[in-house]
Amino acid sequence: MLQPPGTEPRTRTQQPLAEEVGAADAGARLRPGLGVWLRDLILSLAISAFIIVFIYQPVKVEGTSMMPSLEDQERIFVNKFVYRLEPISRGDIVVFRYPRDPSKSYIKRVIGVAGDRIRIDGGQVYVNGEALDEDYVPPAYADSRSYPETVVPPHCYLVLGDHRSMSNDSRDFGPVNQSYIYGKAVFGYWPMDKLGRVR
Repeated sequence: MLQPPGTEPRTRTQQPLAEEVGAADAGARLRPGLGVWLRDLILSLAISAFIIVFIYQPVKVEGTSMMPSLEDQERIFVNKFVYRLEPISRGDIVVFRYPRDPSKSYIKRVIGVAGDRIRIDGGQVYVNGEALDEDYVPPAYADSRSYPETVVPPHCYLVLGDHRSMSNDSRDFGPVNQSYIYGKAVFGYWPMDKLGRVR
């Protein structure tokens, strides 16, 4: 077919220009959305890393020395920041570097703080002359060992495992210096039946 002078024939390749422009617009709209998603992901990862490095650390309990409060292979969170805000207290479950080999970490319960007079008579713990009520130590986990009266030194803590007959603790390696204690057990997350605050 002949075309009038000064006109160009219409070709099929020129038809979908509007569609191509529409697709380009859609791609341009996707790119900012992807950027926002990546920004949010990076921010979330940075916050998670900050929390894990400076505040909460997930740890796995190995051994039976803290049963029944904590079981072997149980997963818990340790708060590494809390003792910057409050003192270590009697009854806290703490994580610390083992005094005889600082490359290892132990988890025990604080029984005595600096200045306390501690003795154990036939398994019964006495703090400053008074018998300590330990409902976290069932009869099946108690033992009959004794420990001579000692005064907990400054900046130190006397720690015991709840499973007294199966625990290597301050009865063996003595009080733990505060500089070795780096966290407090606060929350169990696995197995699910142990989900909740560590007591």
